Amino acid sequence: MSESYGAFASVYDLLTEDVEYAQRGEYFISLIEKFGGKRDGTLLDLACGTGSLSEIFAQKGFRVTGADISPDMLAVAENKRVRSGSNIRYICQDMCELELGQPVDVTVCALDSLNHLEGIEKVRTVFEKVYEYTSQGGLFIFDMNTLYKHHEVLADNTFVFDEEEVYLVWQNFLEGDRVDISLDFFIPDEKGRYRRFSEDFSETAYPADSISRLLRECGFEVLGLFGENSLEPPDDCCERVIYIAKKEHDNGNT
Repeated sequence: MSESYGAFASVYDLLTEDVEYAQRGEYFISLIEKFGGKRDGTLLDLACGTGSLSEIFAQKGFRVTGADISPDMLAVAENKRVRSGSNIRYICQDMCELELGQPVDVTVCALDSLNHLEGIEKVRTVFEKVYEYTSQGGLFIFDMNTLYKHHEVLADNTFVFDEEEVYLVWQNFLEGDRVDISLDFFIPDEKGRYRRFSEDFSETAYPADSISRLLRECGFEVLGLFGENSLEPPDDCCERVIYIAKKEHDNGNT
């Protein structure tokens, strides 16, 4: 993992303060309960990042495994686990190569992590992996950025975040339904001198009906689609769609 990504991990929580993790965690838990998931069951926080949601799920009684590709993000998550005393198991894995050893009752993948995958076939691979490690009757709940967000919100825009601990310039470059994102952030050292780090990645958006169809092709039953933090169907200006899917039977992939 690059030094820049390690620096990004160190300021990630600061830059995502507006996410309101407690509210978002409660929202996902309400969906789990609404669709018959086990409140005290096993839960996989896929692409868990620094573990903010993992901590909330653990506090609410779930037996949590957090998986992420970044050892630097997981190091921050592990520090949180030590401070809280929560019983979370963290594993460093690419979500396309997921291996859990045993199935889980619920998988949650939040904050457009699936949009980061390079193409729809990688999304299919993750769906197949999640299906393989989902218990019969288990739930798969995730969100994805919409085409509207990519074309109307992210687009070719530039955003600047000026915080005491970091100065960030976020530049977007829209190419079809993909947004290429370039981050340049400046972090002060103990003497107040700024060091510059850069991180580049891409996100691709897909029509909601294409994602629903792909879930069905991988064996899931699609239980519902909602607007972000809502129990209402997504509208044309929705920036994230929440998908709820269920594993009803073994399609032969497990």
